[in-house]
Parts: sequence; structure tokens; C-alpha cells
Amino acid sequence: MKKINNKLKHNRESINKIIDLLEKNYPEVKIQLNHQNPFQLLIATILSAQCTDRQVNKVTTELFKKLNTPQNMANAPIAMIEKLIHSTGFFRNKARHIKKTSKILVEKFHSEIPENMEELTSLPGVGRKTANVVLWAAFGWQTIVVDTHVARLSRRIGMTDKKDPASIEISLINIIPKDQWSSLCLRLIYHGRAVCTARNPACGNCALAAECLYPKQ
Repeated sequence: MKKINNKLKHNRESINKIIDLLEKNYPEVKIQLNHQNPFQLLIATILSAQCTDRQVNKVTTELFKKLNTPQNMANAPIAMIEKLIHSTGFFRNKARHIKKTSKILVEKFHSEIPENMEELTSLPGVGRKTANVVLWAAFGWQTIVVDTHVARLSRRIGMTDKKDPASIEISLINIIPKDQWSSLCLRLIYHGRAVCTARNPACGNCALAAECLYPKQ
């Protein structure tokens, strides 16, 4: 991809147009991971790595029937957790992280989910993306969630020329109004799944085409 046009990247008018167009096309958006409390959301988000939300929801329906608190997740045999989450992929690593994280939650945080980035990312298997999802969807923070869709679309549109998620997050923080952080990221995810796919994006049917650099390249 060509170098991003800095004028577009820092143009507030263009950013506001993108926000308005996405809101018009996706007026009602919500996180797709089923959960009833912050702990369930944390576990579901860990499981969502390299896995679809739909598959995670199938798995957590059964998982949380059997293991629905940090205490019983921490006490469960690792083989039991692996069996329950097997179909999400990378199940051994995920099971190990979930069990260790649950144990830390019990011993250090009294079975509560910490409400800050530093403590959340100290948990096994929890990076900035997972922490930002939890802070936003469980606690109501405005956060920038950089998943594969947000990374791809923000580069294609011209909101950043960075490649690593942390740098993309900083870029978006600098140009997007704070009260739009969470909703814009979620709408970018919706748009990435429906239109701006990784391969063969439907640029001819894209509401953002006039504000996007990708069709021009």
C-alpha cells in the first residue's frame, strides 16, 4: 500500500464524515460476545483470539454452565477446560491462560476484574486489545480496540500508516474525538466484516469510498 496521505489523516472534517457515514450505515451496534458479567467477557475475549465471535458464543454457552466464576475456573482441571474450549483453536495456550488468570483474580483481586489497563494486562493472555474490550464493554470506558478489522480499515481509509496495534491505537486516539472511540471501532469492525473484507473488498458498494484512500490506489 502506498504511503498514507497526511492531509487526510489529520483532517477532522474527513474524520467526522467517516463517523457520520458509519453511524448512518450501522446505527445499532453492540459487542457480539455473549456475556453476563465482566469475568465472562474477559474469558470470552481471550477465547476470541483467532476465532469467530459466533464460535466463541457456542463454546461459552456450555463453558459458563460448568465454570462461571474465577474460583471454579481456577479449580477446574486443565484437561476439562481444554475440552470445553477445544473448538476455539489454540486451546492449550488459551486453557493455560484462563486457568492462571482465574487463579490470579481469586488470589490478588478477590475474584473481581480490575478496572485499569496496567492490572488487566498483567493477567496471562490479556493484551491491550482484550483489556480495551473489557474496559469499554464491561465498565463503560471510551477505548480504542484495535483488532484485525480496525487495523485493516484504519490503514485503508487513511487514518494511520502504522502497522503494529499499539501505534495504530495512538494514531486513532490523536484524530478521533474521545466520545466516539468505542463506537467508531465497533462500527469499523461491522464494516470490515460486511464490506471492507481482507480479500476483495466491495469498494463499489462502500459508503466510505469517497473518504477512503484504498479505491484510489
